[in-house]
Amino acid sequence: MNRQAQAAVLFLLGASLLHAATTDLYLRYVKQGLRPLVLVSGAVLIAAALATAWYERKRARRRKQAQVRHPDAEHPDAKRAHTEHIDAEHAHREPRISWLLVLPLLALILVAPPALGSYSATRTGTALQEPLAYPDLPVADPLPLDVVDYAGRAVYDHGRTLHDRRIQLTGFLALDRDGTPYLVRMALNCCAADAQPVKVALTGQVPPVLQPDTWLRVTGTYTPRRTKDPVNGGPIPFIEVTEAKPVAEPTDPYDESWNG
Repeated sequence: MNRQAQAAVLFLLGASLLHAATTDLYLRYVKQGLRPLVLVSGAVLIAAALATAWYERKRARRRKQAQVRHPDAEHPDAKRAHTEHIDAEHAHREPRISWLLVLPLLALILVAPPALGSYSATRTGTALQEPLAYPDLPVADPLPLDVVDYAGRAVYDHGRTLHDRRIQLTGFLALDRDGTPYLVRMALNCCAADAQPVKVALTGQVPPVLQPDTWLRVTGTYTPRRTKDPVNGGPIPFIEVTEAKPVAEPTDPYDESWNG
């Protein structure tokens, strides 16, 4: 892989990052607040690629001009330029296996990875942590809440702000080993690599047929009932479901309200 090929790979990688950041694709990898950094990274890679290509073109032009001025191969300048060219080729020649580095780039361009789902959720313990505060909730009926927000208030505030409210949660389904249905959102601290599940168990008018990874919008009420996560023993609150509707997966499938 010579310098020109390296520049091409850098350019494609930078262009891929810019494409991801100017669409919603970047949300599959990092949280929404990191979008400016993805844009800057893409721009820096493209600038580096253009600078590398310009430098290589300029060096090739100098080499050609030296050969035109000194066609005699025995001339010191021509001989030195030829030697430098050969040495540079040997110094920068990389094994062909290095082209495998292009495969992750092609995957980034051609394949949008699915968001983490029920497989990860049922094999990872709930990441619920006590909130730092419980802000006042808006007046709405039903009241839309994040899964993380509802779970934190239900467990650590004992549902004090949830009593006598119809609550609406959106998440994907996961089934425990004993068949207990959970409504889950994967909470992000930085990026998808550190995503961890926060789970709310469903009771009440739960749909009779449950398919893992199906996205649901459930409406229900607070119940003090709880269970323990079979993976790490963490607390999982319940919600008493009165209505459940399948919905499309949201543009941003991760919950960023978590401060883990």
